[in-house]
Amino acid sequence: MPPSFVSFLSDYGNADEFVGVCKAVIVGLAPETTIVDVTHEIPVHDVRAGGLALVRAIQYLPAGIVLAVVDPGVGTDRRAIAVQTDSGVLIGPDNGLLAPAVAMIGGASRAVSLTNTEYWLESPGPTFAGRDVMAPAAGYLAAGVDLSDLGDEIDPVSLTPGLVSLPQAADGAIVGEVWWVDRFGNCQLNVDPTELGAAGVAQGATVEVRVGDDEKSARMARWVHTYADGNPGELLLLVDSYGLMAIACDKRSAAEELGVKAGQAVTLAFNPTSRPIKVAGSK
Repeated sequence: MPPSFVSFLSDYGNADEFVGVCKAVIVGLAPETTIVDVTHEIPVHDVRAGGLALVRAIQYLPAGIVLAVVDPGVGTDRRAIAVQTDSGVLIGPDNGLLAPAVAMIGGASRAVSLTNTEYWLESPGPTFAGRDVMAPAAGYLAAGVDLSDLGDEIDPVSLTPGLVSLPQAADGAIVGEVWWVDRFGNCQLNVDPTELGAAGVAQGATVEVRVGDDEKSARMARWVHTYADGNPGELLLLVDSYGLMAIACDKRSAAEELGVKAGQAVTLAFNPTSRPIKVAGSK
């Protein structure tokens, strides 16, 4: 049976009709489809943020089709693609948005470029490929059309990789990056708790947190189990719901406390005299 779920992520927001129109295209082609709105509040044109949101969500989405649209290169020669995995098909622009999620769920078995115009909507212009190319692809697949009918087969190895940073070890410190600031102001880092453990740091320990290479921003943070373990005014470290280290405060915004945003480098220093190393590509 064809997939009955389409999970939809975009940077379209909810003020305009863009999300509703794309969903209407899908159910117009496959009326029995259930659409799951992952989020449509990805920062505009922020492929990195979209890729990270998708990789956080992908393991919880129902088997079927994922439509992800964060597409600053719309109308150019960038490819629109559909990627087959063991749990379904991911559809989106080939700009690195899909690659982290594809890797998370075991990699691609095949992929196509959405070049068959018979499965596009007629359009007066090329600037809404989410509506005219990608949403129809999701609808046709949900209706039972074979992936190979949608366009030319491409080598999955040729897909544009997602660019995500890795933490770096310094003398007495780990330099990571804020991957995500949620609506509560919690700052997810690209640091696994095992990396702190390898450095001899365990729950209950206190470390120095610095933003970028600014020593004046240094604050002490205690590694706790959950938010409520923090004292008033205390900066906290904890393992978040995705298994990564996060900087948090109890009932307050850690991002506001530190003046930090997604994409910035953060140093966790176990030796306060160690100098921070800026992560390549961080702001």
